[in-house]
Amino acid sequence: MAAHTMVFSMFLIFAGAALLSTAALYTRQSLLVAYILLGIIIGPWGFKLLSNPAMINQSGDVGIIFLLFLLGLNLQPQNLLKMLSKVTIIALFSSLIFGGIGFLVGYLFGYSIAESLIIGVSMMFSSTIIGLKLLPTTVLHHQHTGEVMISVLLMQDLIAILVLLSIQVAGDGGLHWFQISTVLVALPVLFIVAYVVERFILIKLIARFDKIREYIFLISIAWCLSMTELARAMGLSAEIGAFIAGVAVAASPISLYIAESLKPLRDFFLVIFFFSIGASFNINYLPQVIIPAAILALAILIVKPLIFRFLLNKEGENNKVSWEVGWRLGQASEFSLLVAYLAVGQDLISQSTSFLIQAATILTFIASSYIVVLRYPTPVAMSDKLRRD
Repeated sequence: MAAHTMVFSMFLIFAGAALLSTAALYTRQSLLVAYILLGIIIGPWGFKLLSNPAMINQSGDVGIIFLLFLLGLNLQPQNLLKMLSKVTIIALFSSLIFGGIGFLVGYLFGYSIAESLIIGVSMMFSSTIIGLKLLPTTVLHHQHTGEVMISVLLMQDLIAILVLLSIQVAGDGGLHWFQISTVLVALPVLFIVAYVVERFILIKLIARFDKIREYIFLISIAWCLSMTELARAMGLSAEIGAFIAGVAVAASPISLYIAESLKPLRDFFLVIFFFSIGASFNINYLPQVIIPAAILALAILIVKPLIFRFLLNKEGENNKVSWEVGWRLGQASEFSLLVAYLAVGQDLISQSTSFLIQAATILTFIASSYIVVLRYPTPVAMSDKLRRD
């Protein structure tokens, strides 16, 4: 019975996703929008064809892990340090501005200071998934615009991981210096372990059996998931463990092959992840949160491109690059949803506040995807010229 339930669930998700994706491609929408909409339609708050999304949520989280692993594979450590040093001020300053906007909107609509802070924190980041998925499969990804965008996203991801850790600590009863010091020690230790294992074990195995594709596929997945579990055991997040696993292998000549071979697996779980976002959204709360959510989403969609354009100009980027990076990063993030889920689970915010964050995030996903598709080269661009660029 359990196996039948799993197969039937996968049938509903992927047959439905294929159907809605076809409509999305004809209208030049992002496929991510189709996946979210499908979750709303057939999930527990829609037609209830899937009434228990817990298993789906856990499967979707695997998509985030593989995404960050592949992101790390594309960034050699020396290039990563160089890029992060350039955009650190941009990421920190912009995050404070976006957080302030979220706090102000929440406070003006009557939410408590604590809840407004969580709303603000959730709006600090841009979506790594949307940013990367809407980059064209051309040389742009490896040129300057793509590098700037990815480096900003990486810095935001590091900030987001610290934020999630802080929420966890706050929910456990306050700031514990022992926990903080443990994490500060765990992060460099994790890097050292990854370097040692990669240099003395992993790379030797890959070199010995590099002609057996199935083995490379298996050992890559095992390496990624082993580092996520080690990170968890050390008090860090699974996401940071996956990212470090990718960075450790990035210098290997086979890293590009690993990245290409794992992309279908990543996409499989990302479909489930975005489906779970829609399936988890309780539309009964929509009348309560739609006005503040719409205003919050509109503020983020307007302010983020402006701020990124201004800050990147200050760092010497030209207007074209600054505007494009700004528009491509002009949405909330999957980390916004994780903040909402974690904060409500720790009783730091109400269900209504959580659904406000979710609604605003989904609105920015939809609007930002459509704006980028209209204006810039993407795999589903509005014009043939943009698809060729």
